[in-house]
Amino acid sequence: MKSCLKMLLVAGVFAVSLAVFQGNAQAETQLASWYGPGLEGNLTASGDVFEPYTEYTAASPYLPFGTHLLVTYGDYSVVVEVTDRGPYVAGRDIDLSEAAAEAIGLTYTGTDYVDVQVLDY
Repeated sequence: MKSCLKMLLVAGVFAVSLAVFQGNAQAETQLASWYGPGLEGNLTASGDVFEPYTEYTAASPYLPFGTHLLVTYGDYSVVVEVTDRGPYVAGRDIDLSEAAAEAIGLTYTGTDYVDVQVLDY
C-alpha cells in the first residue's frame, strides 16, 4: 500500500513538473550537487553505463530520461542529459556528473544553486 501511494505521489509530481516546464521555458533555480567517484561503469536508472568523467549527464527525481537541460552556474553553462534518478539527499534537486559539474565550476563548492532550463524531452 505504501509503495502504491509513493508511486502515485511521484507520478503526480512528475505530471505537475512536466506541465510547469512545458509552459515555461525560463530557467528554474535548483540546488545541485555532483556525483561520480566510485560509480564509473555502473548502470544508471535508464540503463546507460555511467561515465562520470567524460559525459555530461544528470540525475533528476522526476524528469524523463533523455531530457536535455541547460545548467548554468555563474558565467558557465553546460547541456546535460537526464540518465539517472536522484539526488537522494533531502533538499537537493539535481545531481550532475563530475564532468558536467567541473565544466561549470561546481566541483569546487560541491553543492550550490544553479539555473536549470529544459531544452527538450
